[in-house]
Amino acid sequence: MSIYVGNLSYEVTQEDLTSVFAEHGSVKRVQLPTDRETGRPRGFAFVEMGTEAEETAAIEALDGAEWMGRDLKVNKAKPKEDRGGSFGGGDRRGNSGGGGGYSRGRY
Repeated sequence: MSIYVGNLSYEVTQEDLTSVFAEHGSVKRVQLPTDRETGRPRGFAFVEMGTEAEETAAIEALDGAEWMGRDLKVNKAKPKEDRGGSFGGGDRRGNSGGGGGYSRGRY
């Protein structure tokens, strides 16, 4: 399992995160996603700890804590949702799109 860390400063590095989480146990891995176009961190990360007890300790200690001028959001990461691969798509609310024109009224 991994930990989601949100509301991060854009200045944060993997080393910064490793040192903060190491205070609560062994850090196995830190993932700091970056924006494809700018290369800048996206403001969140995923951290894997050595044991579930260490993850729980880190979450309890760091959720809501102020770090680098931001209030951290730290919780268990949820599995990535399958977005599907259908054609036509629609939007997040389940709307199927289509339409787009206007109706001709009777004049």
